[in-house]
Amino acid sequence: MSSETGFDPELYKRFPTQEKRPEGELKQLEDVWCGPRRPWEWITAINNNFIGVYYVGAAMLFFVLAGVLALLMRTQLALPLNGFLPQETYNQIFTMHGTVMMFLFAVPAVEALGVLLLPQMLGARDLPFPRLSAYAFWAYLVGGLAFFCSLFFGLAPNGGWFMYPPLTSMTYSPGINADFWLLGIGFIEISAIAGAIEIIVGVLKTRAPGMSLDKLPIFAWAMLIFACMIIIAFPSVILSTLLLELERALDWPFFDAARGGDPVLWQHLFWFFGHPEVYIIFLPAAGAMSTIIPVVARTRLVGYRMVVMAMLATGFISFGVWAHHMFTIGMPRLSINYFSAASMAVSVPAGVQVFAWIATLAAGRMRFNTPGLFAVGGLVIFVMGGLTGVMVAMVPFDWQAHDSYFIVAHLHYVLIGGMVFPLFAAIYYWLPMSSARPLSERWGRWIFWLMFAGHNITFLPMHLTGLMGMPRRVYTYLPGRGWDLLNVISTVGAFMFGLAVLLWIVDMMRNFRLFGAREAGNIYDGPGLEWLPNGLYSLRSIPVIKSLYPVWDQPDLARDVAAGRYFLPGAPRGERETIVTSPLNAEPQYLQRMPRPSSWHVWGAIFTAGFFLILTVQAYAASVISGLLAIYCIVKWCWNMDRPMAQASVDIGGGVRVPTYRSGPSSHGWWAMVITLIVGGMVCLLAGFAYVFLWSRRPDLWIAPPDMSGLIQGVGLLAVAGLCAWGGPAALKLDRPRSGVIAAVLLFVGAAALVAASATDFTTWMGAGLDPQASGQGATVFALMSWQALFVGIGAIMGVFAVARWLFGLASAAQPATFELIGLFLAFTAGQGAFVLLLTRLFPGG
Repeated sequence: MSSETGFDPELYKRFPTQEKRPEGELKQLEDVWCGPRRPWEWITAINNNFIGVYYVGAAMLFFVLAGVLALLMRTQLALPLNGFLPQETYNQIFTMHGTVMMFLFAVPAVEALGVLLLPQMLGARDLPFPRLSAYAFWAYLVGGLAFFCSLFFGLAPNGGWFMYPPLTSMTYSPGINADFWLLGIGFIEISAIAGAIEIIVGVLKTRAPGMSLDKLPIFAWAMLIFACMIIIAFPSVILSTLLLELERALDWPFFDAARGGDPVLWQHLFWFFGHPEVYIIFLPAAGAMSTIIPVVARTRLVGYRMVVMAMLATGFISFGVWAHHMFTIGMPRLSINYFSAASMAVSVPAGVQVFAWIATLAAGRMRFNTPGLFAVGGLVIFVMGGLTGVMVAMVPFDWQAHDSYFIVAHLHYVLIGGMVFPLFAAIYYWLPMSSARPLSERWGRWIFWLMFAGHNITFLPMHLTGLMGMPRRVYTYLPGRGWDLLNVISTVGAFMFGLAVLLWIVDMMRNFRLFGAREAGNIYDGPGLEWLPNGLYSLRSIPVIKSLYPVWDQPDLARDVAAGRYFLPGAPRGERETIVTSPLNAEPQYLQRMPRPSSWHVWGAIFTAGFFLILTVQAYAASVISGLLAIYCIVKWCWNMDRPMAQASVDIGGGVRVPTYRSGPSSHGWWAMVITLIVGGMVCLLAGFAYVFLWSRRPDLWIAPPDMSGLIQGVGLLAVAGLCAWGGPAALKLDRPRSGVIAAVLLFVGAAALVAASATDFTTWMGAGLDPQASGQGATVFALMSWQALFVGIGAIMGVFAVARWLFGLASAAQPATFELIGLFLAFTAGQGAFVLLLTRLFPGG
């Protein structure tokens, strides 16, 4: 094994050590990683063991709530001209069902599985930013419940989960129902992106020593690709919701064709997120399937490397398929042919995974336990959905089936087979990790067969109703069209599915016992590290990994890990700690100090959700106060993150010493900042696409940009900001008597230069007579400047933060990470500002 870090892989041969561990070491570890002892500590807990369970539970709550809405819809559609639900109520329920399933259940559920499972699966004490995971969860739960409750006040969105303008413009939706969707999605986006950052850094930087990428568990691979896709896809829905809300609130015409906007822009932005979203949901579920199927078949996964390559290919190709949903809007023939071919091509890597699962089942001896039944059932349903997916990729067929119940059937076969059934398999398989008792096998079989039969009875007839002409998104229909019996059958099947979920809830109430005296354990004989004896600190000692299936291949591993014969067998400094390793070969790099529980992230999440939700009802002063309180909580949370270290290095076992502090590209904080900036950069690039797209539609409405003096002045100020952003951390590292004050001042000056550049850009455009309400050019230019202003505002807060760190004696060459991250953010903001300036001033030219 080649070394990335200078670490000698020969040191691995010292393990397992036979040295006797000091008495009391295990108790110290348990005390440091203790669970909640008082009632309010259950809220402030940050251990992944707690947050992961909370997260999964909340996602399943929203699954049940959305399922209840589906039963109400099916009751309404059971008979023609049924008056069970009024039209407006049906539209709200239909919109909330899709929105809750896609945004509040599907993505959070698989993200929750990652938070719960990855630390144990990777052999880490916890993910690198546990408070970030907790913040993401509480923002999601508080905001999601408030968002759902809008249904009870008649304020729920009613434009469909896709929210197409102009239907959702102020002309046709003048109330605040659409605003609840547009702003309510904000906290969900923040939660999903925060979780994705945590997962990417966790998988790449906190693996057990020796767990190189070719030994990475398949579920961890799936979660890594899933998180990377969120980072690329979710900026698109962030931008689209911002643009539509700006149009509704400020009358900026992004989607108003009369003033140079275009409603097709919404479809491009939304489906650039929406179609990868299907694979964002599918890939973690596929990773769970690739983990569970070898266990129930009692053999190794066939084609591990091919499955990994297939998941990577699926993630890549899925971003070239978004216009698959837009064949009927009148695109050029070349575009239609490209997206049709891409839509068929994306089925190839999915097929590789399916055949790998079938080959694994054929090579082993299948055990038809509950996880196995759900895995095989999900495989069957997903393949059926995939076949209809290839059908709708054919343009002539899509023209006929588009917006019919055939599409409803296809969508549910793909999502339920590709995500819901694998999720239930995962719950039954991994629940013994967290519960003192497993779920009932007998009940599980009943639940599976009811769910499997109910799904097919519900959605199989919808293929026929769709081909017979029944349109989707309608609240009733006329009799005598041949749809009556098929709709009754679908409604019966939906209630069968609902009965299965009800039985699962009862089984959970009967058997789930969180963190009892002991967990039920490895009842299915799984091969991963998550099945080693563990506590709230994850594993007693972090092992050296030698194969893809360590529990199967190292018979004494559980005993040696529990005896503390590997890395980090205790808490050498009396704090929560985990080993940070290199991205490729997982060689130990340094020891990360983990945070203790606090309440700042909880309050920050509550005020973040409050900012978006209060903004919806146009209580602007209260919303601003909530936003400022959220910023205050986050600043307090960050204040103590970069504290001085008492020891420069520490023994992590076997005589191996590692540093206790790192900065720059080897640190986990640097990786998190870079990923965050990629999100911001994607939003800016997509806004640039919107600018060019609207110019291509109505170039006659474009006015000449301001003269070159404003461009030169703006670029000069941005260059100053970039130089200060680089010079601040560099000055601090010189470790001279006045290095701290020089570094703080440079960062503050850099932030001030960004403010000046942003103000210059705004005033010159106003002087040129650009009106954001007059044309698509004005709307997109002001949107780009507003996005830049958001980053400039954050950069200004960071500049003040840097000065405050120096004033409190927390700026030193020994701990430069905070100043490095601030410099990195300011440099990115300067580069983004230059992109906005050059694009809007030089394209399309005067």
